[in-house]
Amino acid sequence: MTAPGSAPFNDTPVGTLRSRRRVRHWLAGAGVTALAAVLGITLAVRGGATPACAAPPTGDTVHKAKASFYDAGRSGGNCSFPGPPADRLYVALGSSAYSGSAACGSYLDVTGPKGTVRVMVMDQCGGCGSGKIDLSDEAYAEVADQAQGIAQVTYRAVVNPPLDGGLTFRMKGGASRYWFAVQVGNHGNPLRSVEAQGPGGGFRKAARESDNYWTVEGGIGPGPYNIRVTDLYGRQATATAIRMVTKQVQRSTATLASPPSSSPSAPPLPSITPSPTPSESVAPTATIEALAGAAPLNAPRC
Repeated sequence: MTAPGSAPFNDTPVGTLRSRRRVRHWLAGAGVTALAAVLGITLAVRGGATPACAAPPTGDTVHKAKASFYDAGRSGGNCSFPGPPADRLYVALGSSAYSGSAACGSYLDVTGPKGTVRVMVMDQCGGCGSGKIDLSDEAYAEVADQAQGIAQVTYRAVVNPPLDGGLTFRMKGGASRYWFAVQVGNHGNPLRSVEAQGPGGGFRKAARESDNYWTVEGGIGPGPYNIRVTDLYGRQATATAIRMVTKQVQRSTATLASPPSSSPSAPPLPSITPSPTPSESVAPTATIEALAGAAPLNAPRC
């Protein structure tokens, strides 16, 4: 029997399930497959596959959901963060909203019977559909009575949340000059792309992995690297002097936040008008390009 307030087993975030080393196999019956074929539905029989129509919460859309709660302990969840945020206000999303880690590091404002709390997306909830989220114990207590176990809530994305410091970078264990793998943190908005440049080369686009790392097969040399980050709203920043040091958080001065209006203008990008921007000289150095607009670019239409 499930204890009051506890999420059902299949609602436990994927990262927590793995930490407990529990594996559950789901089998699709032949009858379901046949029915899907008749209806013209394609079934993806691949563990951890991202749904065909998946996207992280963005813009000002308000979503209705049921919320449960859980404790990730010291884990950074499926987003592979070094650990939970210091305030322990985090959330796990279902596979569609998690979107193959595209939601990692973004923020949501969740409102329930008791009030509103701001949480960071840190995990994937294995049993959560589009109408279900899993809050940390601390976050749930801010919006509902834990004795309820499940609460009706609404949530929306936080566009350009205020953050302390600049972008952070963390090289994955096993990364080297021959295999580039970096995690970007402290970005606030969902990321659209990450590009990296090694010594003497041009920028190469990295591929997003489901564990929230960005990889370049074949590597881009020993470093140091320039890393260009673009979020879903078109805001862009480039950090320099990022080193090939694995499992350590490297802090930069680059930020996706809007720069002061009194700063000199940045060079414009094609078809987009940038806001004024300062230049940074503190190591690691950074250039910043903040692009106007709160609507996500190339958002999927589901």
